[in-house]
Amino acid sequence: MSTSTPLRFLFAVNPVSGGGGKSDWEATIRAYFAGLPHTAEVLTLTGQGDAAALQARIAQHRPDRLVAVGGDGTVKLLAEQALAADLPLAVLPAGSANGLATELELPTSPAQALEIAVHGTEKAMDVLYLNGTDLCLHLSDIGLNAQLVRYAERRSWRGMLGYARAAFWSLLRRRLMHVRIQADNEEVERTAFMVVLANARVYGTGAAINPEGDVSDGKFEVVVLRRLVGRELLKMFWRFRPFDPAAVEIFSTTAVSLKVRRPVDFQVDGEYRGKTTRVDVAIRPGALRVLVPGSPA
Repeated sequence: MSTSTPLRFLFAVNPVSGGGGKSDWEATIRAYFAGLPHTAEVLTLTGQGDAAALQARIAQHRPDRLVAVGGDGTVKLLAEQALAADLPLAVLPAGSANGLATELELPTSPAQALEIAVHGTEKAMDVLYLNGTDLCLHLSDIGLNAQLVRYAERRSWRGMLGYARAAFWSLLRRRLMHVRIQADNEEVERTAFMVVLANARVYGTGAAINPEGDVSDGKFEVVVLRRLVGRELLKMFWRFRPFDPAAVEIFSTTAVSLKVRRPVDFQVDGEYRGKTTRVDVAIRPGALRVLVPGSPA
């Protein structure tokens, strides 16, 4: 859709993303749109009934684009509504974790992010559904990192310092799990510290867990962390270096079923889901339209 045609935007702002107030976001949005032919509605999220409020605003204002202003949780909330309404989604990174924004190489500058929301190009990206209904845009996992997410959530640890504290406690309490992986026509059994369901390449922390991943290739990867080897862990921060498969094994697939013998921690896009013994995953190729850097064709 050409941005020379007036468009209607609906912004959903999470005022507590990143642990700080975002009260200036509406003023920033209004100032950017002053003099443009487009219109912008702003909804401030409260954490209570946000999905219903979004649905009501979409029905009332019939926007051409949705814009998430917040972190990964806000992006996921807006993505669910974008999929339901068949609308493109733009992201203004404003959270303590901006995993999908990092993956899509979106700027953190409000002015630059607004420019992409209005003048960027649409990209069709894949989405995953876990256990039938749980939407995953980015990275989900069982084991070590999910345990880290649990510690961080329960202690309200945010930001890089909070992540480091949670990582320390998780490593102290690390445990191997026995997992059966049935991916497309392949079935294997492994012992591992963590298994990642990777629609993307990079965690919000900058750790590249899936170097060859592509959110638009119609596949996702199952990343099996079999051994905690220092040089392999360091590669996660030297982006896109291949792993030693004896330590980190990667399967590319369109569907997978994970089964473990004992309940293990489970997280979806940075949100803790409790303990589980089974995760089933299916992909919807190109289901979500997102705005990324670049001029429309």
